[in-house]
Amino acid sequence: MAPVKQLEILDIRHFNARQLRPLLEQEAAAWEDRLRWDYRSSTELLLGYLDSHVLPGFVALDRGKICGFTFCVYEGQKAVVGDAYAVQANSNSPAEITRVLLLHLLEVLLHAPNISRIESQLLLYDEGVNNMVFVNHGFTIYPRLFMECTLKPEQKSSSGGGNQPAPLLQGLPANLQVRQWTANQYQLSAELIHNCYTGHIDSRINDQYRTLHGSLRFLHNIVRFPGCGVFEETASWVLFDTSANQLAGLVLCSRVAPRVAHITQLCIAPGIRGQGLARIMLQHTMNHLAAAAYEAITLTVTEANDSAVRLYEDLAFTTRHRFDAMVCEKDEQTGLFGIKS
Repeated sequence: MAPVKQLEILDIRHFNARQLRPLLEQEAAAWEDRLRWDYRSSTELLLGYLDSHVLPGFVALDRGKICGFTFCVYEGQKAVVGDAYAVQANSNSPAEITRVLLLHLLEVLLHAPNISRIESQLLLYDEGVNNMVFVNHGFTIYPRLFMECTLKPEQKSSSGGGNQPAPLLQGLPANLQVRQWTANQYQLSAELIHNCYTGHIDSRINDQYRTLHGSLRFLHNIVRFPGCGVFEETASWVLFDTSANQLAGLVLCSRVAPRVAHITQLCIAPGIRGQGLARIMLQHTMNHLAAAAYEAITLTVTEANDSAVRLYEDLAFTTRHRFDAMVCEKDEQTGLFGIKS
């Protein structure tokens, strides 16, 4: 890759929302074009953080003109590379500028004494685009898929019309009921998520799944913040086991554009898998969304999760975009990132 020219990298805390708004609005347009995602609510949230000058990160300038940024957030001893975006600036390409920004950010994080884990999922970037920046610093790469399904208008009739689909659900055991998710199921939902992801590949990508506290935080972020869209409680469901009086499954849904929904979580308790319950839950959600005039539904899935990928493909999801999740942990014995004892 050609060396960058005339590029200056400064601490993002030297800048305010007004200075970075034009670049963030360009990024929001890219999200809409690439992923059918209305990113404006996330943009406004980020601009608020920028004006508080608390976000760690960097801004790139080419001859004094802002052309890129990156930032991270800290969660205890973990750092999450939250975003990176750049535009063409004279002779510097967006890829070159992004590479330099990420190198600066990783250099800080890899030498931070209190950080033991670094995660990143730069959803807007194609698989492999930023790999070498991370691989060269000891990161493990997990390819992921952004999948999409067009909701057919005829699905509306299968739910009985209107916004209240009839309970479906052929093939559902008598002791299991699909009920709408409500906020009073917070704790039970987090317990189910934690139980479902024990030993799962996604717990390597997102360590919040590994603990109940982390699963509660994960759930809180989905419901309360717009990073994964605006949470749609009326399009989120639980599978309730009446015989055991507990949750047995869960599907959570957000609105990412006026007519586009996104599945933020789908899980079935380990002891009852293999009965087609995930299919029933997802089909129920799709029927409801079609009845509510949604045109499409999207989700993300780790490519190595073969059974989930097959399910989504069987339900007419196609891969719109491939991206990467990157993870690096500090070795407990050496105290170093990316080096095993």
